[in-house]
Amino acid sequence: MDSKQSISALPKAEAPRLPCPAHAPGYGEDNRAVVPVEPRAGPEAHKRQQPETFEGDRALHALAARLTSGISPVALSLAYIDWAAHLATAPQRRMEIAQEGMRDAAGFFETALHYFSPGQTPWSLIKPKPQDRRFAAPEWESPPFNLLAQAFLLREQWWHDATTGVRGVAPANEAVVEFSVRQVLDMLAPSNFAATNPEVLHKAFQSGGENFVFGWQNWCNDLMRVLSAGKPAEDREFVVGKTVATSRGKVVYRNDLIELIQYFPTTEKVRPEPILIVPAWIMKYYILDLSPHNSLVKFLTGEGYTVFMISWRNPGPDDRDIAFDDYRKLGVKAAVDVIGVIVPRRQIHALGYCLGGTLLSIAAATMGRDGDNRLKTITLLAAQTDFTEAGELTLFINESQIAFLEDMMWEHGVLDTTQMAGAFQLLRSNDLIWSRVSRDYLLGERAASSDLMAWNADATRLPYRMHSEYLRKLFLNNDLAEGRHIVEGKPIALSDIHPPMFVVGTVRDHVAPWKSVYKIHYQVDADVTFLLTSGGHNAGVVAPPGEDGHFYQVKDKAEDAPYVGPDEWLKTAPRTEGSWWPEWTRWLNARSGEQCEPPQMGVGTADGQSLPDAPGDYVRH
Repeated sequence: MDSKQSISALPKAEAPRLPCPAHAPGYGEDNRAVVPVEPRAGPEAHKRQQPETFEGDRALHALAARLTSGISPVALSLAYIDWAAHLATAPQRRMEIAQEGMRDAAGFFETALHYFSPGQTPWSLIKPKPQDRRFAAPEWESPPFNLLAQAFLLREQWWHDATTGVRGVAPANEAVVEFSVRQVLDMLAPSNFAATNPEVLHKAFQSGGENFVFGWQNWCNDLMRVLSAGKPAEDREFVVGKTVATSRGKVVYRNDLIELIQYFPTTEKVRPEPILIVPAWIMKYYILDLSPHNSLVKFLTGEGYTVFMISWRNPGPDDRDIAFDDYRKLGVKAAVDVIGVIVPRRQIHALGYCLGGTLLSIAAATMGRDGDNRLKTITLLAAQTDFTEAGELTLFINESQIAFLEDMMWEHGVLDTTQMAGAFQLLRSNDLIWSRVSRDYLLGERAASSDLMAWNADATRLPYRMHSEYLRKLFLNNDLAEGRHIVEGKPIALSDIHPPMFVVGTVRDHVAPWKSVYKIHYQVDADVTFLLTSGGHNAGVVAPPGEDGHFYQVKDKAEDAPYVGPDEWLKTAPRTEGSWWPEWTRWLNARSGEQCEPPQMGVGTADGQSLPDAPGDYVRH
């Protein structure tokens, strides 16, 4: 099916509706969950709004966005004006910056003059940070390349000091200036040029220049792929439903926004409480069902759990007016309702990942406010509920930038996949952009393909209205954390969340920094078990048992226990080597009932048409 086709043409599965007495919120007279008929979220329900008064201005901004990759030039200019104006009125700070530059220059020239003297060692003046892999190869320790690398690192350090610590500059503007200068310096690093990269020269000498031929071929292949909007060739070995997303299951419910997948049990007995997984809709769900060896779904079914997964539909331009709250109603709420029919009289272990965890928090707070007790536990993976310290993503969040981004989305109806991917690549430009330039085009090599890389390239789009509401209400205004988020005409509060919570942060998370995730401790009225695991936003979560290099720290906080700050927590939480997955299932087992017979698979379809097997249809578009 064409991804642009209206979803109203697809069949919609609905579970039978049952009466719900007042004494049992969320359940019918026989304690079976009620499944209401939800309004459709497609073009019929969300008609395109009339063009606004300043449509010409929005069209101009949308045109400019194509040239700036979605970065507002006004927001960037205001940040530099703030920094430059305050620096101009701080003569002592300018003097300190100049003196630091002269000291660095004098130290560098002295090191260069005595570089071949006895006792001189590489990186004697400055060395790369542990996470900086640009100069990790042994060739960078040889002259003159070691001096070249040290000169670059000194310049990088000087610019960092020059763009930070200027009294009076707004912290947000300072961060924008420092970040943008760092992007320019990363582009000019000696590792990005053949003549100044000893690894490239060594490879060229060994291969007789063959690496440049292969690099040119790689560049041409990538250019053709971009022009044809195709996928990288290495992704073709990871096919959804064949090599990834292979856990056996069935789509048991479908509406205009989700397919709900129920996975077949792999054990004779299962825990009575099912697990509902709510992934983010800025990514395909199968990051949690990658290859069989690292599938969280396969691990959970093997541990004796009945697992349900939401698979979000990839929206198109016709879906421009789908609202943020539609994802709660047609996503989490609809899934909980259907599970209550398939597995009656059972509470649910709910898990939310990334933005899916934020949505699950909103749904749980709404359910708590309304007296709905169908969630037994809540697990959040790298999910934020307070966005005041959301890492470098906040550099793109201010009134000017959001207005510019809204105008860009207004033209197309969605935030395109390339725009989303580009923003995340900038956050880790050394790893995701420039290291690839050096490897693919200068060394003439290709990184080994992986399921995680293939999933990362399988991007999704975001509806105009939803993304605008998300950026404004959550990021810009922080309405959820401050009790102003409105659901069904009334505000919700995270303090209405009472089920026990298991919250996971990752050490190197550039999307949801773990200290931001940690704030859940003083927001909810519940027992919180917080776990900090190695890795980043994706690799830290996809950490199967038996895979080397994983470790975690975990500690419980009772509902009435005093708050402990993140720095103190880090010092006192015990460290354990290995995957965090078994730690989580031990926590779930302690809050689950005795094993029983597996439940039925689905509830049939209202229109008599069968729904597909997992992974379903929505994930393929």
